[in-house]
Amino acid sequence: MKLTPQIIDTLKAYSEKLTRSVQIKLFDGKHSKRPELVDMLKQVDSVSDKIDFIYSETGFNVREGLTFEIQADHKPTGIRFSGIPGGHEFNSFVLAFLQAGGIPVKLDDSIIRQVAAIDTELSFEVIVSLDCHNCPDVVQTLNQFSIINPLISCEMIDGATHKKFAEERNVQGVPTVFLNRKPFSSGQINAAEILEKLAKIVTVAPVAAVADDTLYDVTVVGGGPAAAAAAIYTARKGLKVLMLAEKIGGQVADTMGIENLIGISKTTGPELTKNLRAHVEAYPVKIREEVRVNGLAKKDSGDWQLSLTSKETITSRTVILATGAKWRELGVPGEKENVGKGVAYCPHCDGPFFKGKDVVVVGGGNSGVEAALDLSGIVKSVTVVEFLDTLKADKVLVDQLQGTANATVITGTATEKIESDGKKVTSIILKDRANGETSEYPTDGVFVQIGLAPNSAFAKDVVATNKYGEIEINTRCETNQSGLFAAGDVTTVPYKQIVVSMGEGAKAGLSAFEYLLKSAKTEK
Repeated sequence: MKLTPQIIDTLKAYSEKLTRSVQIKLFDGKHSKRPELVDMLKQVDSVSDKIDFIYSETGFNVREGLTFEIQADHKPTGIRFSGIPGGHEFNSFVLAFLQAGGIPVKLDDSIIRQVAAIDTELSFEVIVSLDCHNCPDVVQTLNQFSIINPLISCEMIDGATHKKFAEERNVQGVPTVFLNRKPFSSGQINAAEILEKLAKIVTVAPVAAVADDTLYDVTVVGGGPAAAAAAIYTARKGLKVLMLAEKIGGQVADTMGIENLIGISKTTGPELTKNLRAHVEAYPVKIREEVRVNGLAKKDSGDWQLSLTSKETITSRTVILATGAKWRELGVPGEKENVGKGVAYCPHCDGPFFKGKDVVVVGGGNSGVEAALDLSGIVKSVTVVEFLDTLKADKVLVDQLQGTANATVITGTATEKIESDGKKVTSIILKDRANGETSEYPTDGVFVQIGLAPNSAFAKDVVATNKYGEIEINTRCETNQSGLFAAGDVTTVPYKQIVVSMGEGAKAGLSAFEYLLKSAKTEK
């Protein structure tokens, strides 16, 4: 991997901020791509006197000769990479040695306190694909855990260069995380979710919450387009704004091709996410990322109190719920049991594991047809299964699908069950809605693309929702509770589109501002 002069110059600038020496230690071994890895590491070594590329002095053979670790002042940090961290993982590598060298980690203070309190040795392995845009988030989070707590280690393993290892572990999706060599998670997972899972299997010392005594004018819950718009519009009014987000970008961050955002003919989810963050950060908005709200209540004063999973409480005069949605599950037998073993939700991330195989995409809307088109260039065959009698996707997408030689469409059919042999998916049970007959359809993988489910569970006992769990709002984004607003995909707004969410977020922000003016609650 040859680094461009621009990348070299950028690394030199970042490396000037290092406060500790960094060693990149390559372990012994043989692999056809080892020279390429050595060349890349030597290039990184050249950017600063504080960075040294060294070889292992032991005969330790790790992952076929492509394993190296990051050290700080000649002491292991617990961070290892097995493979050439190019593609999306290059940022993981760069952040690892910068943060090992003293640049602060980017996790929320509440997360840092909880990680530091863990008193059990934890060894994470993260199997990734360099084409996966979700994998770096998991790798970077666990790398930061390793820097915070010496009892924690993390190894990134490229599934493409370590196929035998991935096969031995029955990995069919990325990112797949193993903890102490046992399955831990499959798919996207953030710091708060990791800590929640850890609390069930290891002892975590109790952490005293640090109170936030600030009384905010507006607290925006969410990190997607609606949340960003709400934060920007309220901050521009001079209000004291807090943004609580599990992940900046929300579902947008997982979308690769965006061609219907008015004024921008073509962009990607990661690029739009970067722009959203930069725009919000241009205003005095306090952003807390990797935090989750698990409770919402109205105080006697009329203000709102938000409870976080970190045991903290936030008080705010108004709240805008813009928590978006997540992939909807089929809810059939064999689905949850086989996530990462043939059941997947992200064709971009997991598609490469099904190269030359037969797959099924459940869902005939835009997301389902787009997934089938993406997969058609990788897999042997792709079959789209749609519950209704016709595909719901835009005509331009349907036309492309019909012109794809290795694509088949089955309509008017319900998915009843996903079968496996205990290690991987083998077939899907389908039911013809016209005659009620069921049949077994052999497949190597099932990609679920049936739309989104609103992230409203934490507020369901406080605010009115419809039968789908969407928060009910009026034309001003007001809920049935005064001072509580909602916007975007989590609401009853009929069209789940980026441009619609942005408009709804702006509207919610303006409504919150007007509410504060009318109730004379704006802090002077």
